[in-house]
Amino acid sequence: MRLEVVVVPVTDVDRAKDFYRALGWREDADVATGEDFRVVQMTPPGSACSVIFGTGVTSDAPGSAHGLHLVVDDIEAARTELVGRGAKVGEVFHDAGGVFHHAGTGGRVPGPDPERTSYGSFASFDDPDGNAWFLQEITTRLPGR
Repeated sequence: MRLEVVVVPVTDVDRAKDFYRALGWREDADVATGEDFRVVQMTPPGSACSVIFGTGVTSDAPGSAHGLHLVVDDIEAARTELVGRGAKVGEVFHDAGGVFHHAGTGGRVPGPDPERTSYGSFASFDDPDGNAWFLQEITTRLPGR
């Protein structure tokens, strides 16, 4: 099995499409079968998993997708690139516990993980609807990955 698609609930399909396109994501599809159904599929660079959003594709409230993670090789370079593309990305942080970030902003320590351990550094941003994304730096995968 492979995770292929994640549905992201949005209010304005064209605004979301413009936002993700500005991030450098590839548009795979934009299909409408009437005013009540439209599906847009976009894929982040280098990803095998895409996002879908549109009209009539989910009953979830716009902005309710939280904890979506984009894996990057270099957290600071990725943050700089996304900021340059117009995203409002927060500062790089690591978790006080050193394992994974806590829900909300509790336990966040400014700056990348001091040891630059794989899986240990993060940055976050929201899309225009408030769907919450994280960048996570992974340089060496866990065994079996």
